[in-house]
Amino acid sequence: MPVFEHHVFVCQNSRPEGAPRPSCTVDGKSELLAELQLRTKAASQAGLLKGPVRINKAGCLDQCEHGPTVVVYPEAVWYGGVTAADAAEIVEEHLVNGRPVARLRIADDCLNAKTCPHKS
Repeated sequence: MPVFEHHVFVCQNSRPEGAPRPSCTVDGKSELLAELQLRTKAASQAGLLKGPVRINKAGCLDQCEHGPTVVVYPEAVWYGGVTAADAAEIVEEHLVNGRPVARLRIADDCLNAKTCPHKS
């Protein structure tokens, strides 16, 4: 397997209606994943990326209250409330220019925390 400059995981988890925690997708699919893949491919073909980038769908990333969630490695930058409209900014700012998108980041003290302003 090639070494990736970035490895991006996009939560595709869906739960039944009425589940105690929210879902990142209704049906296990999302425009977000497709848009990130499309934008990353375009950036790669334009020679804007420093190395290969892999965009993968993921099961539950256990940040349900912040969903839809995306995590970018190796930096371990967690994004929450991400929509397909945010894909271009994540690719351009984070993957191409190395600047995580502050407005989408999940606060470190909310990650894997028992209490958080977003949890009910």
